[in-house]
Amino acid sequence: MNAARSRRVFLNSKTIAGTLFTGLTLRPVHAGETNELKVGLIGCGGRGRGAAVNTLSADANTKLYAVADAFLPKAQGAVEGLKEQFEGRIDVDGRIFAGLDGYKQVVDACDVVLLCEAPGFRYRSLRYAVEQGKHVFCEKPVGVDAPAIRSVMESSELAKQKGLTLVSGLCWRYDLNVKDIMERVLDGVIGEITSARLTFMVGKLWTRPRADEDTELMAQVRNWYNYTWLSGDFNVEQHVHTLDKGLWAMHDVPPTTCYGLGGRMQRVEQPEYGDIYDSMSAVFEYPNGTTLYSYCRQQNDCWGENNARFAGTKGYVSSVLGRGVITDLDGKVLYERENVASDMYALEHQELYKSIRGEIDTINNGDYMAKATMMGVMEREACYTGSKITWDDALASQKSYAPSEYSENGTPVNVPDSNGRLKVQVPGIGQVYHTVAR
Repeated sequence: MNAARSRRVFLNSKTIAGTLFTGLTLRPVHAGETNELKVGLIGCGGRGRGAAVNTLSADANTKLYAVADAFLPKAQGAVEGLKEQFEGRIDVDGRIFAGLDGYKQVVDACDVVLLCEAPGFRYRSLRYAVEQGKHVFCEKPVGVDAPAIRSVMESSELAKQKGLTLVSGLCWRYDLNVKDIMERVLDGVIGEITSARLTFMVGKLWTRPRADEDTELMAQVRNWYNYTWLSGDFNVEQHVHTLDKGLWAMHDVPPTTCYGLGGRMQRVEQPEYGDIYDSMSAVFEYPNGTTLYSYCRQQNDCWGENNARFAGTKGYVSSVLGRGVITDLDGKVLYERENVASDMYALEHQELYKSIRGEIDTINNGDYMAKATMMGVMEREACYTGSKITWDDALASQKSYAPSEYSENGTPVNVPDSNGRLKVQVPGIGQVYHTVAR
């Protein structure tokens, strides 16, 4: 890559005499001057702390410069833990922010931002970061409903126009062993894909009790995984990784229709389980007859599997994860992968900084991260309503899960009744939440 382009990428496309992106300071890139990047962390839970470790490990000329979380103790705890691991590279004095608007202060202070907050907030911080000309690592999923996904698509396009790096937390796309198999699939080793089995069947995840000082909205934010407006439901938040492998195999072309079924069998009664399901299955259809079969659940003491398997006109991929075996139609082994050491969480951040510093072409993962998330939303809505829905209708939907306002005193889309019980969507009845202009 030539020096002019490298310099242009590093400066976040924020130059042009300082006229296009006001309020941004040009940073030196010449020999003898610092190329240090200020990194901001938005969302200081386990994944956020992990992303901060990955990013500081990936590029020695970075420092953590600002953090934000909905809850101040979580932000402070993350900072203290990171200081122990990265002595001298944590410089956040006066830049630890709490609340639901702290993301703006982090973005304003930094060159690179890590978006690791609850998915229901992610489209807002992505939009703001891109508008301000900042490079982004954006965790999965990128939204919880169609209005948010459309916003992400717009932000992704804007990032392209500005020459910004946008790396997705759909980390299997960066795993060396998974890439090895998927590249063979895309090269046609098994012919045209006829069907796929996409699974993510595991046990239940965490719940968190409310604190005495919490408003209803903040209590739900504290226990965010268990509310659709914040997590997208468990299939969007978790199964999106496997759905993305299906999208990947189809050359990132989304399905045209989907129908499915799901419900709650173990997540019952206790209010901390919120309003999400614990099991879903769906069928994604393509015009040529290709069918992707999706199975996901989070129930304890059940058989589990996390994998993607593909059938084609010439053969099969019996396992994308694990052994990574490709056979012909008669079962003869055509290829069996020899796994190599591969830390996908580290690799995605290494590529992030190679892109930012102009060592490789600018990365923008916005297209597939939006489509994969939308597949999860499409499946959820098919299961919630009992309808067969099209991609176009799902993406154009105005159904919103947003609260009345993004503040601690806002009203969530689903609030407990006088007995402390939440509405849960029932197929065939399909409780439709209110639509809120974004």
